Amino acid sequence: MSYSLSLERFEGKLAVVTGASSGIGKAIAEGLVKYGLVVAGVARRVERIVEHAKQLRGAKGKLVGFKCDLTKEEDILETFDTITEELGPIHVLVNNAGVRLGGTVIDGDIEKWKTMLNTNVLGLAIATREAVKSMKAHNIKGHIINVNSVAGHAVTEFPRANLYPTTKFAVTALTETIRLEINREKLPIKITSLSPGVVLTEFREIADGKESAEASLKNPALVAEDVADAAFYILSTPEHVNVKELIVSVQGRFA
Repeated sequence: MSYSLSLERFEGKLAVVTGASSGIGKAIAEGLVKYGLVVAGVARRVERIVEHAKQLRGAKGKLVGFKCDLTKEEDILETFDTITEELGPIHVLVNNAGVRLGGTVIDGDIEKWKTMLNTNVLGLAIATREAVKSMKAHNIKGHIINVNSVAGHAVTEFPRANLYPTTKFAVTALTETIRLEINREKLPIKITSLSPGVVLTEFREIADGKESAEASLKNPALVAEDVADAAFYILSTPEHVNVKELIVSVQGRFA
């Protein structure tokens, strides 16, 4: 797919992508750089982003890495301040960072619960608040994409899902809440919930264990670039069009 003509209005503008060190975030960051955006890649494993930036030298845009722990408010605030000081106002925010720590609720580990809630819900909300603050201050026609999940729309039989669906249902509600707030203030900012089904990334190994993840790969699944293409489509829509929700799944699979 090619949306280069439709993404021209973002060329040279700043996009912030959280969880940009691997998987979906890495694919989105790479694509945006190739379409000419300046991308602030945010992650704890910033060394991966730095290495990726070297590989993207010569592209129309550029990738800059910023180390941040999205479970810590002070980290997020400091990182967003640094990004805007060094690179300018934010035009696009992709809230991609997320974790799914395997386990159950009835025998659950509260530290895992806190990590998922802090990353998937509170971290997303804080990052969105900071991005909107930047967009408002500069009257920017911005766009926010929250990388959600089909698990944010229906709870299915998925062993060891733990609090993950709960956090993603929260993302669904948060996205619509923020959209309504933006509309009330008559801000020229769009916001979208992008909900992929099963995606082949190392995220699955972390959540399910390598053996379980490998077993699940016998079934067809999306790859990170499929989700990135969906994000580029969302950003390519005309200014008067807002894709509120986009669900992407593999043909013939339950999720």
